[in-house]
Amino acid sequence: MRIEQDIKLDYQDVLFKPKRSTLTSRKDVDLTRQFKFYNSGKEWTGVPIMASNMDGVGTFSMAKIFQEHKMITVLRKHYSLDDWKVAIGDGVKMKYLAVCTGTGVIWDKDAPDYNTMKAVLQKYPDIPFICVDVANGYHENYGDFIEKLRYEYQDKTIIAGNVITGEMTEELILRGADVVKCGIGPGSVCTTRLMTGVGVPQLSGVIECADAANGVGGHIIADGGCVHPGDVAKAFGAGAHFVMLGGMLAGHDEAEGEVVDGKVQFYGMSSNAAMERHGSRKDGYRGAEGKVVELPHKGPVQSTITEILGGVRSAATYIGAKRMKDMSKCTTFVRVNNVVNHVFTRFE
Repeated sequence: MRIEQDIKLDYQDVLFKPKRSTLTSRKDVDLTRQFKFYNSGKEWTGVPIMASNMDGVGTFSMAKIFQEHKMITVLRKHYSLDDWKVAIGDGVKMKYLAVCTGTGVIWDKDAPDYNTMKAVLQKYPDIPFICVDVANGYHENYGDFIEKLRYEYQDKTIIAGNVITGEMTEELILRGADVVKCGIGPGSVCTTRLMTGVGVPQLSGVIECADAANGVGGHIIADGGCVHPGDVAKAFGAGAHFVMLGGMLAGHDEAEGEVVDGKVQFYGMSSNAAMERHGSRKDGYRGAEGKVVELPHKGPVQSTITEILGGVRSAATYIGAKRMKDMSKCTTFVRVNNVVNHVFTRFE
């Protein structure tokens, strides 16, 4: 047993330190980025914000709005091929989509996630992204799965996760992933930290994972923990190449959820509600690591997107970043006083 003594920080524990800037307006900030991915060799240009592959977030309705801003939607994995056919026929653009699967054994005819993904990609080969979503990306067989998937889909950009440490970020990239999803337990409807005691504060984790990914030519997604537009900006300032949003997008019209008395239900994908809807594991070893919340109905998501993009643009003007790519280079974080007081109080 050992204890790491250095302080780890979440988004709420820091602020950007403003700097002299030559920018005159938010409109001068370029939010688009161009990436060339390490393993697929593919290039992609757009605004590097993603809608999470959660019920109530990763929907085709969300994708139709996100694509207008050149942002990616990772579709929830429970859509059928027929659902995809309807959506593509209704104007959803493949360039800004990721098809999602869990793991399972990819050669197993009874692995529905993988088989649906395979059918979707066979029907729509222009979809650029595959997301392999699991709660715990540290299992050795998860790395094996990524390696097999890379062999099968050499031209696809593979998103893998979740992890929150540098060494596993490197491992997944070297085994075939292009983009690693980073975050263990920071989400608004995730209870992993409470149920298991596992996690790393998100800001510090993103900094570590981004540094590791940059060292081997890969990219990361900061997944979870963003509550305000400023948190999204902080994630980019910490070095994230992409930021994935869940709770900030939930509760809107595009969530495709039922509105009851002005409320919309939102739940974690490891919650009892999700397991009841989609089926729980058959081995009897799974416990719930998510919760259900009732959100006020927020109306169209466009207003929230405007606030998020406006917040990121404004943050960039405060720190002198002309491009999204420059935000981490221009960032100096200052710790807020309540964190200092909290730390000293614990050791008095």
